[in-house]
Amino acid sequence: MAYETLQVRTEAGQVGIVTLHRPKQLNALNDQLMDELGAALKAFDADDAIGCIVVTGSEKAFAAGADISAMAKYEFADVYGRDFISRNWEAIRSIRKPVIAAVSGFALGGGCELAMMCDFIIAAENAKFGQPEIKIGIIPGAGGTQRLPRAVGKSKAMDMVLTSRMMDAQEAERAGLVSRVVPLDKLMEETLGAALAICQMPRLAAMAAKESVNRAFEGALSDGVQFERRLFHAMFATADQKEGMDAFLAKRTPAFGHR
Repeated sequence: MAYETLQVRTEAGQVGIVTLHRPKQLNALNDQLMDELGAALKAFDADDAIGCIVVTGSEKAFAAGADISAMAKYEFADVYGRDFISRNWEAIRSIRKPVIAAVSGFALGGGCELAMMCDFIIAAENAKFGQPEIKIGIIPGAGGTQRLPRAVGKSKAMDMVLTSRMMDAQEAERAGLVSRVVPLDKLMEETLGAALAICQMPRLAAMAAKESVNRAFEGALSDGVQFERRLFHAMFATADQKEGMDAFLAKRTPAFGHR
């Protein structure tokens, strides 16, 4: 399959590598990219030769968030009616083989959420994580309010979600969001080393281990994500969502009316 927003290759015939590739938009996540990402992941998942999958971006940005230029025009009926995010973002949760996120640069909003959907994160020293959705009048909508507290605890998650502050790679490792931090020029080398190590393990055992760890981690996550999703959709009925996104696109300071 030919992809327009991804670069896809294999390493050593065993590792599938998916690189997000919308460089002008800092890999902002839109429907096309997420459709293609789901297709690429499913293709690797179905390939018996592949034992592990890596998702990565550019040195500057893993993914700087969801594509606000696309979202700004949506109304509540649009996002609720077509189940925005659930339709294609959730594809990664159906992948049975281990998926590693190799993150450098910005992983913000949907980019942070995508990284957290992977099984673990290896971060370059320049990586920065954040959930800044509140600045444009919405809340995280792809699991950010559910996975982030599970990864870093309630206090840090509340801090990040309510103030929009970013967490650097070193803090992210201390907090448990990422598994390890490596020099930028060693990011893919280290990630491929981990992926190839996984490939050497019994395939069924690796898949079973992933499923078992996820069961422990998620618990009632599906209920929480569904609750979050409906609140996220509801944000598109607020004036502050319109103001926040309009201000972002106009490169001005938003004037929120708190309604």
